[in-house]
Amino acid sequence: MRKPAPISGFSKLSKEAKIEWILQNHASEPESALNMLTGYWHSQTEVQRLHDEFIENTVSNFYLPFGVAPNFLIDGKIFTLPLAIEESSVVAAAAKAANFWLERGGFNTEIIGMTKIGHVHFIWQGKEFDFLQNAFVNHKQRLFDATEEITRNMRQRGGGILDISLIDKSDLEEDYFQLQVKFDTRDSMGANFINSCLESIAKEWAQIVGELRAEHPVQIVMSILSNYTPECRVKAEVSCKISDINEGSGIGNQEFAEKFVRAIRIAKAEPYRAVTHNKGIMNGIDAIIIATGNDFRATEASAHAYAAKDGSYSSLTHAEINGDEFKFWIDLPLSIGTVGGITSLHPMVKFAHELLGYPSASDLMRIVAVAGLAQNFSAVRSLITSGIQKGHMKMHLLNILNQLEATDEEKKEIVEYFKDKVVSFSAAVEIFSKVRGVSLGAISSAKH
Repeated sequence: MRKPAPISGFSKLSKEAKIEWILQNHASEPESALNMLTGYWHSQTEVQRLHDEFIENTVSNFYLPFGVAPNFLIDGKIFTLPLAIEESSVVAAAAKAANFWLERGGFNTEIIGMTKIGHVHFIWQGKEFDFLQNAFVNHKQRLFDATEEITRNMRQRGGGILDISLIDKSDLEEDYFQLQVKFDTRDSMGANFINSCLESIAKEWAQIVGELRAEHPVQIVMSILSNYTPECRVKAEVSCKISDINEGSGIGNQEFAEKFVRAIRIAKAEPYRAVTHNKGIMNGIDAIIIATGNDFRATEASAHAYAAKDGSYSSLTHAEINGDEFKFWIDLPLSIGTVGGITSLHPMVKFAHELLGYPSASDLMRIVAVAGLAQNFSAVRSLITSGIQKGHMKMHLLNILNQLEATDEEKKEIVEYFKDKVVSFSAAVEIFSKVRGVSLGAISSAKH
């Protein structure tokens, strides 16, 4: 394998030519790499063509396990949640929480808002904000009119532009201002719609100011939606009597409730804990976001920004004891869609929406929030009782055994062995060596 040199025109090569270049320049075992890449191609040509056209320079597919968690009682209706994730224990934890709350009233949700936001960021050196404000007020309708063609279909569905406002940001950056635009994109994710509207508004705004004061034109810096959506938010909660809260965890009900609430307070106060705490929440959220064809990067960014909205990074979930009642809830921004993007293209995404009963965007927000809350409940419950590793490592055991290339019979015997024991990598390797009848040194090259 020679050291690769820069290549021009790579995107114009055929898929086969791209793979050939990769094998020649990056693969230590070209034949093995080729078999692996082609082995992940979809057997149906038309489905593979869809995958190839989702992004540029596609050479293969990258699979994630697609699991389901049944028995989620959400607002009085039973759901089976689709979860696409590679991390062991996530699906099991979600399903366990679903079963726990199924007998305690289930999950209740509330849509707090559906408003999405975008901005025209611009520089204006005229120094007289009153002039700019008057220009905006007197010509605001022209900004709406500039998007007439773009918003027609969205308005017919009940959405569109809700409002436009002028914001002075010159305290942050000299001569910096914004046009802030609020949108309702209905069931659509809305990114392309929002950005198209913003670009039309920016062009019209520059023209308006130019007509009124040509010596101080507007300099448009950029026109772009914000993935931070604090006005597109959902709340999900569970509650029950303290006498019903602690089933088989080995400590008393009151102690369990108090430890749980204290664990949440620690995640609120301590950023080091809050980051891991919220990462666990996003295990459930990201898994269903990916399965339904939404943007998990945007969802993550918005959630973490919201977690820091009060000046320090804090828990996205909350818990309290009120008399003899335990209450646990999550409140977070979620800007997602059920139409557009790959929701009608990717076969597994389409199946995920079918599995959920073809939810609207607001319904999917409720379901996603519940997934995050359920995941967090299971994690915190484990942390304050048996510890997080007991369940996690049991789920991880099969990964270890697959890494050691254990046979089905060896897996069966070793899984049975660990039923009442704590799993660790070293312990798994040790029992594997005994079951196979080889020395530890013979398998010392195994990687964790």
